[in-house]
Amino acid sequence: MSRRPAPAEHPAPSGSTAVVGDRVLTLPNMISFVRLAGVPLFLYLFLVVRADVAAIVVLAIGGTSDWVDGWLARRLHQVSRLGELLDPLADRLYILATLLAFTAREVVPWQFTAALLARELLLLGSLGVLRRYGYGPPPVHYVGKTATFLLLAAFPILLLATASPAIATAAGAIGWGLAWWGLVLYWVAGAMYVVQASRLVRAMRERRAGAAA
Repeated sequence: MSRRPAPAEHPAPSGSTAVVGDRVLTLPNMISFVRLAGVPLFLYLFLVVRADVAAIVVLAIGGTSDWVDGWLARRLHQVSRLGELLDPLADRLYILATLLAFTAREVVPWQFTAALLARELLLLGSLGVLRRYGYGPPPVHYVGKTATFLLLAAFPILLLATASPAIATAAGAIGWGLAWWGLVLYWVAGAMYVVQASRLVRAMRERRAGAAA
């Protein structure tokens, strides 16, 4: 996590050899835009026309392609600031939209949705504090990426369990297993972000106090 960069390009976080640039029209960014377009399409299919099979396909493609844009960005040396924003944005929109839609049709209980939304509110509060001290969003942690992958993999399986009674038991067991592990890791990642943010804020306050002394 660092202060916002001023130059057009700057080195990526420690441990990465990628260079972050300002390009917009890149293949990874186009994939992220397509993933974002899949969110309203899924909601339309699932809530309006009740085309559950088509909704499962859209959700599965949007979820399982989570890693594609990031992998291509590094592979093609097309890491960009826009891509760093679009990728987690698409992930969060898929999770939130799916949760709300599933709750509306009683695929998942409201308690599960509330637990995930509470974590998002906690992270939003931490981001607001960081911005007050001049810091940008924290870098995506592998624990958070793993949690996102588990959740995005769980949702189409849970939907498949409701749409196909013949495999409902097996699909439900697999889907809920992934969903609960995803929820736990989602909160673990959130706690890690909060700890990291609190350390940065504490260090900044100490520097300001030292400068004022």
